Amino acid sequence: MITKDEINNEIFSSILSILKEKDDYEESIDVNKDSPLIGGNSLIDSMDLITLCILLEDRAMELGFEFDWTSDSAMSKSKSIFRTAGNLAAEFFDQKSKKK
Repeated sequence: MITKDEINNEIFSSILSILKEKDDYEESIDVNKDSPLIGGNSLIDSMDLITLCILLEDRAMELGFEFDWTSDSAMSKSKSIFRTAGNLAAEFFDQKSKKK
């Protein structure tokens, strides 16, 4: 069974991989639970966020569940799962945990 820490590491690594493909990538960038995914200080742009979500859909299929990143709450600015990398990882883990 995959742990919450393993999910966090996979998601943070996926974000870092996306960032490394950008022309303006800086080695000093640290992806962690507090890294913003939306808003003015976001590490990634909207197309990168979609790429990340598709990667997570694929990973969820491998783990035997369907990752839903399109809910109303996901798109809410105040409680979006996309506020930070940690929020996204927590939501992914929660959805995985609910699938038995």
